[in-house]
Amino acid sequence: MKTATVKLYSLNFSNQKTYLFALLFVAGNIVLPQLCHLIPAGGPTLLPIYFFTLIAAYKFGIRVGLLTALLSPIVNHLLFGMPAEAALPAILIKSALLAGAAAWAAHTFKSVTLWALLAVVLAYQIVGTAFEWAIVGNFYATAQDFRIGIPGMLLQWLGGYFLLKLKIEN
Repeated sequence: MKTATVKLYSLNFSNQKTYLFALLFVAGNIVLPQLCHLIPAGGPTLLPIYFFTLIAAYKFGIRVGLLTALLSPIVNHLLFGMPAEAALPAILIKSALLAGAAAWAAHTFKSVTLWALLAVVLAYQIVGTAFEWAIVGNFYATAQDFRIGIPGMLLQWLGGYFLLKLKIEN
């Protein structure tokens, strides 16, 4: 399996770049869902709110990742009413799990591999689904990402890989 070396950053909260990068990734997590919502069921199918959180945490570390993970759903909700208020707790949990898993994988493997990104996406989805099930109490409803969100998980996995790899090589 081909790997690409990644220059990792672990920006501190005292660094202005932390907030600049987080704002840029939050903007991406605002624009991408709006584009995906133009497609019927585009949000639940493509899971766009998570895409730039994966990139932010993998490339710039846990702090940028967590800021992106927490601000993206909240800002989207305040601006557009999506995600719905009832879905916010589960989405915030999954977003934070994604940021943690991506930052951990980048720190541990110090490279971008398809296997590492697949593990990140599956880890946050499986653990996040368990948390969502505990909150909602209905497994069928909480397994939605696995029922209709497979294209979104593939987008995160493969799109994240190619975007991280492209960013590294240029």
